[in-house]
Amino acid sequence: MAKSLKCDLCAKPATVHLTQIVNNKIHKVDLCEACAQAKGVTDPSGFSLADLLLKASLNPEPRNDTKCGVCGFTQPDFKKTGRFGCPACYDAFAAVIEPVLDSMHKGVSHVGKTPQKALERRSLYERLTSLETELDLAIKSERYEDAARYRDEIQEVRQAVGNKVANPQ
Repeated sequence: MAKSLKCDLCAKPATVHLTQIVNNKIHKVDLCEACAQAKGVTDPSGFSLADLLLKASLNPEPRNDTKCGVCGFTQPDFKKTGRFGCPACYDAFAAVIEPVLDSMHKGVSHVGKTPQKALERRSLYERLTSLETELDLAIKSERYEDAARYRDEIQEVRQAVGNKVANPQ
């Protein structure tokens, strides 16, 4: 016989089941219909993913009077909309969002994504620029043996760049 899941808030039979995977760890929340409605989970216009991410949906909400000095946004406003009111909110609410971001990501600063092949091409272009500068300096200071070595390296890098552009696999 299957075990009936109970609501994490009130212990009634759960009918709403949410699963979130963060850092390869599964977090499950089971709610009854009444608690799900109270938390806004069943209402698409009222459901706040930020509410769950801040882990405040099942925990007593700390009364925090933090307010953005620029737009006046409060923590409950953020939890309701899932968005901040202005860029200054990120500084005003840093103490709240940084631990959450740190647990979800590799750090709290956005660095974007760069495909590996693009990184390799950029590295080759940077190396090429560096070698061309060294070649110019070697010629100006009449270090012709060094200049010949830089010239040869430049040819190798240009060939590698050509191969990366021609075969971007």
